[in-house]
This record gives sequence, structure tokens and C-alpha cells, in this order.
Amino acid sequence: MELRTTFNIDPSEQKISYNDPVMFIGSCFATYIGRKFESGHMPVMINPSGTVFNPASVLKTISRIISGESYELKDLNNFNGLWFSFDHYTDFSSETAEGTLSAINLKLNESRSFLSGTRFLFITFGTARVFRLKESGLIVSNCHKLPAINFTRELMSVNNIVISWNALLDNLKSLYPGLKVIFTISPVRHWKDGAHGNQVSKSVLFLAVEELLKHPSKPSYFPAYELIMDDLRDYRYYDEDMLHPSPKAIDYIWEEFSKCYFEKTTTELVQEIDRISKAMSHRIQNPYSGETRKFAENILAKIDLISKKAPEINLQNEKKYFLELIHRAS
Repeated sequence: MELRTTFNIDPSEQKISYNDPVMFIGSCFATYIGRKFESGHMPVMINPSGTVFNPASVLKTISRIISGESYELKDLNNFNGLWFSFDHYTDFSSETAEGTLSAINLKLNESRSFLSGTRFLFITFGTARVFRLKESGLIVSNCHKLPAINFTRELMSVNNIVISWNALLDNLKSLYPGLKVIFTISPVRHWKDGAHGNQVSKSVLFLAVEELLKHPSKPSYFPAYELIMDDLRDYRYYDEDMLHPSPKAIDYIWEEFSKCYFEKTTTELVQEIDRISKAMSHRIQNPYSGETRKFAENILAKIDLISKKAPEINLQNEKKYFLELIHRAS
């Protein structure tokens, strides 16, 4: 008896290799998958302005990267002794305006340069609800713990999302004709909206993406949400907060993602590098033993083999670590 409703994901015609820079922008789910790329030493940039959840904030992030317009003092605010930008996550906040601006503009320049060579841009929408600053009417990416009285909260309409994003897709197609845009809907539930409110929000996102997939640039869709809600469909695959997917669920989505976007050789290479990364975290009981030396030599041989097959992959830190193990064990 089959106790799950599974479905097939059509393999992407365009495959991601180690020569293809990839950018992830959106909710924390974008970070989950982006980190898998990082652990595999693949060229990736994740959320250059920090985690962003709604379509308006994601759009603003990309638009600012495209324009390259630097942030200035007038773009910052101060609260509880910290300077911050409403467009950025708290990681960019600092006790000085200079420090905040430096961090923001450095990342902005890096992301603009990275986007110019990016082959795949993954967009993850988390919610259709936005916070709008009463004073200016600005939609914020992060409230930075300001009192709720400073904001109004509203649900974006499908039409507004589609109009603004179609314009952005036009711009992306013109500037980066080789760029492939892939939309996803985050399976993370926004429970502060309530059960019904969360479903309403996700429904708006689904309807908007369905329209955006008709754009002439031919964006595509990866069913991350459906893998959690319709395939796994069990609280065993949620983290302790019962809202975010568990590591096991993320691993499962990563497997399906890999089948969709990687050639077999790329998947094998990612897995080999992952095993090397895990070997680095292996607890060495006796760093001076012959067994430790043999263990390190075995991993070094694998590193050398990967370096010959894929010289573009930088494994110098890993190589240095295992050479030091051998030196201590000698």
C-alpha cells in the first residue's frame, strides 16, 4: 500500500554545472538550498541584502543590484543605538552609520558583479503580506524590532505582483539575455497570519507566479512547496517549531533539486566534496596515530583526484587541513 502521494519533476533542459554561477534571493528557504551549493563549493551568492520574504522586497533587492546605486546616510535609520536599512537584514546593522553603509555598499558591488555572470537566478517568495512604514509609505524588508505602531500591514494583490515583476523580468531579459529565472514558493508557514491567513498569502503567490511563468523570457518553477506539502506531508519533516522544514526534509528537497538541475557527474562531484567536508569535522581521537595519517592520506588522494577532474574547484583549505594532520602524525 502506497502511503504517500508522490509526483515526478521534469528534469530541467538547462543544467547547472560548476561553471555556472547561481544566485538565490528570497525567504530563508533560499538560504537552505543556497548553503547546499556552498558546501559543494559551487559558485553561488545567497541573499545579498539578507533574507527577504515578500515579492516587493525581493524585487527591490534585484532592482538595486541592477542599478548599482549606492546607499547613503539618508537611506539609514537609527534605533536602539544601531544604524540600519529597512532594505536589509539585521546582519548589516552597526553602531556607526559608516560601518553600516560600508557593509551594505560592499555587498551591493559584489552582488552586481556576480549577477553580471550569473546563469541561474532562483527566486523564493515566502509571503504576500508586507509591512509598510506609516511615515513614508515604504514597504520594508525588515522591521528591525521597531514598535508595531510604526507600520501598517497589507496583503499584496496578484495584479500588483505580476505588473511589477513583469517589468523586472523585461529588464533582466534585456540586460542578461542568458539568465535563467526560476521561481519557488517557500514551504515555510507564516503562522502569525493564522492557518487561513497563511493559505491566503500562499495562494496569492501561486497565482502571481502562474502568470509570471507566461513571460517571454520563459522563467520556470521548482515545486519546493509541493514536495513538503504534498509529497512528504508529515510533521516528522518539520523542525521543532513545526513551521520550518527539518534538515531531513531539506536533504530530500535537495535530492530532488539535484535530479532536476544537475547532470549525474555534477551530483557525484557534489557528493564527493560533501564527504570531504564531513571528514574535516570528523573527531580525531589520536592525532599522532598511524590510523590518523592513513585517514588523512586517503582524503588527500580524493582531493587530488577532484582537483584533476575539476581544477576550477578550490579545495586548498581542505588540503591544508589534511596535510597538517599528516604532519602531526609523522
